[in-house]
Amino acid sequence: INHSDCTRNDRYYLPSSDYQLDTVIIHKEQVRHCTNIQKRGTMIKVDNISKQYGNNTVLQIDQLTFNEGETVGIVGNNGASKTTLFNIILDLIAPTTGRLYLKDKSNQTDEEWKKFTSAFIDESFLIQFLTPNEYFEFISGLNGNPQSKSTELMHSFAEFYNDEIIGVKKYIRDLSKGNQKKIGLTSTFIGNPDIIIWDEPFSNLDPSSQLRLKNIIKERKGKHTWLISSHDLNHIVDVCDRIIILEKGIVVEDLINNGEAQQRLDGYFQV
Repeated sequence: INHSDCTRNDRYYLPSSDYQLDTVIIHKEQVRHCTNIQKRGTMIKVDNISKQYGNNTVLQIDQLTFNEGETVGIVGNNGASKTTLFNIILDLIAPTTGRLYLKDKSNQTDEEWKKFTSAFIDESFLIQFLTPNEYFEFISGLNGNPQSKSTELMHSFAEFYNDEIIGVKKYIRDLSKGNQKKIGLTSTFIGNPDIIIWDEPFSNLDPSSQLRLKNIIKERKGKHTWLISSHDLNHIVDVCDRIIILEKGIVVEDLINNGEAQQRLDGYFQV
């Protein structure tokens, strides 16, 4: 890789975000040696997206991309439009202007993106009159997977479920908010999607479950392009490669999590 291919980012010169590095040796502000350079594809491209309600513009993003294998945290105060961004990506609401592409597929004109994208925004994504096992079997069937695959996937999360979900003869609507969230989050892995979107995954989870969820993310990093919103900055810093700050619908910071992200976030959100 040539030095001209690299960009200055805080303390280091790093290859642009289109590349993934296994090893970088830095000396005198030059990239001396890079190994295992792999070109990373763009998984999500935001192109001049805006959302308006009347005269109020709640989201305005000119250009933004998310690359293959990235785990990206989206943070911001209430009203930052984190969920609005996710809903536009998932074509749950239409943007006022602009286009959005998932692996070069327009989410407004091409249904192909739905085959490799999975999300859990809130409990409305669940089918409340099914048991957890029935729900996994149903979603697996939609993805063309046999029942055995859904059972295998559920058992892989046995520790996270803490004996409160697998085989439970209760409807999802009768479970706690925390257990409903566990079902929704883990069901996004059905079909091994390329893109996963989670909105506030740590809320309603007890402390032990939050730690277990972080371990799940870390174990699967690089296997998916992951967008995760949260008000918990510590969790986001702990699991994400990159962190985007939204303020009233505008990207004000796009940080590489290189060891200084926590300090930058604390400085931005301090009262």
